[in-house]
Amino acid sequence: MTDRLGRLLLVTLEATRLDADVRVLGPLRSWLNSWRGIGDVERGMARQGSDLHLTRYDEKGRRATFYTTGMEHSITSATASAWERTPWHAVQGAARDALRQAEGGR
Repeated sequence: MTDRLGRLLLVTLEATRLDADVRVLGPLRSWLNSWRGIGDVERGMARQGSDLHLTRYDEKGRRATFYTTGMEHSITSATASAWERTPWHAVQGAARDALRQAEGGR
C-alpha cells in the first residue's frame, strides 16, 4: 500500500498520459520529461520503498526497473519494469506500474 505522496505521484504520472489540451499538462510534462523529473520520480519511489535501475541500450532505448529496497536486485525481485525510447518515459512507466501494483491493481 502506498502512502498519500505515493498516490499523488501515481495521479501525476497518470495525468501526463491524458490526451487533452489542459494548460497545466504542458509544464507538468516538461518537468517530468527531464533529468530533473527522473530524479524527482526516483526520490518519490524511494520514499515508497523502491530502488531504480536505469539501463541504456545504445540508441535503441532505455529500460527502467524498480526493485524493493533492501532486496537483491534480480529479475525475480523486480516490482515493475518498462522499456521506452526515452529515459523519462521508461522511468515514468515503471513507476506507474509499481505504484499501481502497490495499490492492488486499482
